[in-house]
Amino acid sequence: MGGADKVKRQRDQGRLNVRERIDKLLDQNTFHEIGAVSGIAEYDTGGELTNLTPANCVFGRGKVDGRPVVIVGDDFTVRGGSADASISAKPLMAEEMAHDFRLPIIRVIEGSGGGGSVKTIETKGAANLPGGIGGTKWYAYTTGNMARVPVVGLGLGSVAGLGAARLVASHYSVMTKTSAMFVAGPPVVARLGQKLDKQELGGWEIQTKSGAIDHAVDTEEEAFACAKRFLSYLPSSVFDLPATTPCDDDPERADESLSKAVPRNRRQVYKMRPIIESVVDKGSFFEMGQNFGRSIITGLARFEGRAVLLLASDPYHYGGSWTAEACQKVIRAVDLAETFHLPVVYLMDCPGFMIGLEAEKSATIRLGVRAMAAVNQTTVPWCTIIVRNAFGVAGVVHQPANRFSMRYAWPSAYWGSLPLEGGIEAAYRADIDAASDPKAKMQEIEERLNKLRSPFRSAEKFWVEEVIDPRKTRSLICEFARLAEPVRTPGPSSMAIRP
Repeated sequence: MGGADKVKRQRDQGRLNVRERIDKLLDQNTFHEIGAVSGIAEYDTGGELTNLTPANCVFGRGKVDGRPVVIVGDDFTVRGGSADASISAKPLMAEEMAHDFRLPIIRVIEGSGGGGSVKTIETKGAANLPGGIGGTKWYAYTTGNMARVPVVGLGLGSVAGLGAARLVASHYSVMTKTSAMFVAGPPVVARLGQKLDKQELGGWEIQTKSGAIDHAVDTEEEAFACAKRFLSYLPSSVFDLPATTPCDDDPERADESLSKAVPRNRRQVYKMRPIIESVVDKGSFFEMGQNFGRSIITGLARFEGRAVLLLASDPYHYGGSWTAEACQKVIRAVDLAETFHLPVVYLMDCPGFMIGLEAEKSATIRLGVRAMAAVNQTTVPWCTIIVRNAFGVAGVVHQPANRFSMRYAWPSAYWGSLPLEGGIEAAYRADIDAASDPKAKMQEIEERLNKLRSPFRSAEKFWVEEVIDPRKTRSLICEFARLAEPVRTPGPSSMAIRP
């Protein structure tokens, strides 16, 4: 690598080197390195090698849980991963191999990922034009692989510029809490008058709350475990289907706590994650993007061993309303499901789009319509459980339009064009103003309307197919997963995921 002193410095800072990372990520003794002797060489006048600076990219093939993958890692001990010590063909070849052999790719990123350094002007003798000869091909594979194979990005140090782009151009990204990611680091940003250290500029809290990074962990070993677990839910490429794993969790298991999971008082919040854990295969829920768009929960799960993409509302954040960030999160999640042929399960409690000045400033309705389009463009099987609220335009987006989807409602469910709260005052203003006791009149109207919007009334008119005992939820979703298994078709999607 970069020499004993550089390797020691990496270790002293509490970070593994690139080869240690590869060894811990892959199954034992499965790494087959490609381009091991590549680098920038110096020769004497007699043509004898006098010095070799190794390329700061290490890549090859290996296995994760017995399945072949491509792995490519930055060697920070060689010029901090900058372009001065890069062989651009190596990371490009890794992407090509993943693409052409239909293999998942894991990018282990530290530094600029073979990206820019002002010293490159002097060492190369000219300034590089971004996207110049060969550059556009490199970028095409980096993002284009997202429509073809699972891509995992691990940020394990200071990640900047091109490295940051490679990290986020993934289906799942994770960083350690001592790492940082930014378009440009503190010395460059200081020129804008912003004097920030690495954590203040691009630490894990900033990047996970912005949605740029999906997850943050304390140690590199935890990051490796997350990467392996994410891959376990997905096929090797879009030309395969997700594998069904052995399951000893009874599909008919009924959790008694579900019958009281939603309070009778509609103004009282409740926790959605215990509901998720009670219906999925035990311990199978793998959440993604927890700190971003928090009114919607997204992740991967299994039902009787079958992988699904799971969406769930979180009433603890804006009552489950879809904010602009939540809409972006939904788009990314359903794009992932469509790309890799994952059925979708949606545990719904959505009172509509977020309203108010901030919602208007963030173009919530525009992003909401994009989310609606993303849902409607899916072709994968879809099952929705209406747990409580389903209102407004966001309420419409609880299943794809123009094709059959399974839909169930709990007895706690209720819906309409808009919630009664606020709607009564608008629709019955004249009646309320004319009443001798306006408050009592409003309560009378609310009680009358609540009886009319019972989910059982909707079931009578077949506006909702079934009102179910909440304890039957797991059984019915397991049945959905079984029915969905044979109707999915492998192959590329016309609406593949974008970074």
